[in-house]
Amino acid sequence: MPSKYIVVLGSLMSGLGKGVVTSSIIKMLDFYGYDVLPIKFDGYLNYDCGTMNPYRHGEVFVLDDKSEVDMDFGVYERFLNRSITGDLSITGGKLFSSVINRERTGEFLGVDVQIIPHLTDEIQKRIVGIAEKRKPDVMVIEVGGTVGDIENSYFIEAMRQFSIRQDVVFINLTYVPTMDAVGEQKTKPAQIGFRLLLQAGISPHFIVCRSETPLQEKTKEKLALFANLDKGRIIDDSDLKTLYDLPLHLMDQGFDRLLIKDLGLTKEIRNNEKVREWKDRVDKVMHPRSRVTIAIVGKYTRLKDSYASIKEALIHAGAAADAGIDFKWVESSDLEGKADVKPLEGIDGLIIPGGFGDRGIEGMINAIRYAREAKVPYLGICLGMQLMVVEYAKNVAGMPGANSSEFDSSTKYNVIDLMESQKGIKDKGGTMRLGSWKCKLLGNDTIAYRAYGKDEVEERHRHRYEFNNRFRKRLEDAGLRVTGITADGSLVEFVEWTGSFGIGTQAHPELKSRFESPAPLFVSLVEAAKSRKEGL
Repeated sequence: MPSKYIVVLGSLMSGLGKGVVTSSIIKMLDFYGYDVLPIKFDGYLNYDCGTMNPYRHGEVFVLDDKSEVDMDFGVYERFLNRSITGDLSITGGKLFSSVINRERTGEFLGVDVQIIPHLTDEIQKRIVGIAEKRKPDVMVIEVGGTVGDIENSYFIEAMRQFSIRQDVVFINLTYVPTMDAVGEQKTKPAQIGFRLLLQAGISPHFIVCRSETPLQEKTKEKLALFANLDKGRIIDDSDLKTLYDLPLHLMDQGFDRLLIKDLGLTKEIRNNEKVREWKDRVDKVMHPRSRVTIAIVGKYTRLKDSYASIKEALIHAGAAADAGIDFKWVESSDLEGKADVKPLEGIDGLIIPGGFGDRGIEGMINAIRYAREAKVPYLGICLGMQLMVVEYAKNVAGMPGANSSEFDSSTKYNVIDLMESQKGIKDKGGTMRLGSWKCKLLGNDTIAYRAYGKDEVEERHRHRYEFNNRFRKRLEDAGLRVTGITADGSLVEFVEWTGSFGIGTQAHPELKSRFESPAPLFVSLVEAAKSRKEGL
């Protein structure tokens, strides 16, 4: 059977949750037993997301194959419960680079190269190529940006052309605001977005309406009439307690059956065990037996999307441990130059995530010292592991002024140093230690081994600096445990302190956490936080 296609477009504004809607559609089809593959288009001219500022774009998500991609790929994996690959990320930079390279090698035989047909043909060729190679039942294509943006206009035109030759279902995500003064939902913005789609030659099969309150029947009727659609094709996407409830919410409206019918598919979903298990996990998120407060002390906490994977990994772990998560976001620079760390008082656990640059570093070190001395369960991720080493070196191992050479190139105790393989590298994009790497755990009496339950693990990475092995013996003699190393034994991957739950990993375990298979280290952290709170 040839692949079927779904194209999800957003109108009016960004930030409506296209990635979550796309992932929910993927999950619905997965419930039916179909092989579904997501594709994401982003209009920016960056080749990938690797050099983007988290404050502007949110976190950079890293795949097993070393690809640095848009954060929506994290949403796809968390819903689909499997790893995907970087060729499913199509950026404006990749498309233009490909077309220009082909022109330079004479492939166009003297023709003047244009957006239409050469760029739009390139887009369709890529999508068909992926379909022929992977042979999924359905491909769900998320178009980044907003309808009307010049950055994605050529991609939308390519999808219009594509629908002439292929079976394509178009879904428009839009916004329906509510006027507080009268409590009325206003459809005019959605109508404007719909007109823009019509001008682009696309008439959507479904309109998904993002709103703060459930979609009123009269709102559905008005939009249906305007869009020449049956009322059942106007889909409610109002605020829910958890985003993982959205696939079930869409199915409650019959969206799945209409979509299956439009795609010409036939499978039934009766008594699906996967649906029941998903519902059980959603129920645990919404109705936990206990709650814990986890602080995230980072450099970019004013934009929560900078740490989206950490937030979701904690939610996954909370569902596994039957504990609700109360997040406490602390900007690390707010903890600098102070003798106390009052913002951290009363927390049950602490995470220091990854990051780059020296802003806020001393605040993170202060937070780590507080966790170690107060025996607050601690998880350090990438930079958080490196600073765990720095803090221990300075305050326990007798190395005053210890630091990472990233922040102090003249320190006598550069316990964290630039990786040998990174020296001399000038290009910033795609040159870090990236992707999935194997790690050997040392001993079965460690936090790491108890979390994973096996001797060898595999996690994703994104870093240039590493534990400096010159200081390993001195730090171990002072009580810091090295509990995981690379398969070849050359790099330190896990460190722990004794006397309480304190672990740091050079990896990013949050990147492989899924709703149905939570990251082991996060589960262990939440369980330790629960035990501390309950005095166990």
